[in-house]
Amino acid sequence: MVPLDKLDAITQRFQYLEARMSEGLSGDQIAEVGREYAELKPVVEEIAAFRQLLSDIDEAEAMLADPEMRELAEDELPGLKDRLPEMEQAMRVALLPRDTADARPALIEIRPGTGGDEASLFAGDLARMYQRYAEARGWRFEVLEQSLSEVGGVKDMVARISGDGVFARLKFESGVHRVQRVPETESGGRIHTSAATVAVLPEAEDVDIQIDANDLRIDTMRSSGAGGQHVNTTDSAVRITHIPTGLVVTSSEKSQHRNREIAMQVLKTRLFDMERERAHDERAASRKAQVGTGDRSERIRTYNFPQGRMTDHRINLTLYKLADVMAGALDEIIDALIEADQAAKLAELDA
Repeated sequence: MVPLDKLDAITQRFQYLEARMSEGLSGDQIAEVGREYAELKPVVEEIAAFRQLLSDIDEAEAMLADPEMRELAEDELPGLKDRLPEMEQAMRVALLPRDTADARPALIEIRPGTGGDEASLFAGDLARMYQRYAEARGWRFEVLEQSLSEVGGVKDMVARISGDGVFARLKFESGVHRVQRVPETESGGRIHTSAATVAVLPEAEDVDIQIDANDLRIDTMRSSGAGGQHVNTTDSAVRITHIPTGLVVTSSEKSQHRNREIAMQVLKTRLFDMERERAHDERAASRKAQVGTGDRSERIRTYNFPQGRMTDHRINLTLYKLADVMAGALDEIIDALIEADQAAKLAELDA
């Protein structure tokens, strides 16, 4: 049963935010109020539709007592009542606690795991897969840091993805991605298994993490270029070490000023992620009900090229459309992961 008093409270909060939006707010206030308003708007629309259905059912039941309206009511009532379970389920999903980071941009970090050169090539394939997915959704995909292997694969890549609901849709991508295929570097035609790791972190905001300048060691160094006239002649690369945690972040674009900005943003995001992980660990019991554990050492997916098959091990989903997946067609997988996570949370609430 959907708690009607909770629906009233959400509607009242939305109306309060709507009134605030019409007031003269500062830039920071507009952003804060606007974010909450945008998050609540689809929920309030669901509430309005649910309440309308309840009202229609009440009216139809009242019409049963009127001989002139009884036949019409008997025709309408079954259809209205058939819609009720689906609407109640939609309301329960809409009322689930939200991850406050869902609306944020995300940093995605991709690194090769076991498998040598083939792992670095697969890491590059994953990077292109996520870039194509971002482009298909109208998101911005910005590579912040990337180093390539000798065979043209990715040794390390950090990218920022921004747009509507980025972290909400990508957060289940963290983990070990395994590939089974005949490597380009293998002349014998044998199928090899290798892996790459993906970490998706919600981007930190200045209010999330305060960093003491005394906790930082900032080093500049010469960037490695492509050779010849492209070699940088200035010490533009930046390495920042956060002394309390030992985290090290580097950026090696051409502008030293830009490198400091990038490195600080990545550092803040990693520190913010550590705080989120600590909070999650304190709620270990509730995390068991979620899709996977969030552990980035967990093998989450296998990409089998000879069979054209992709399997997500957390929800036992297998698709025989690997070429489409690698081209960025991830919505079917991501939608299934989100639905499984919602189902697990609903089951936990009902327990």
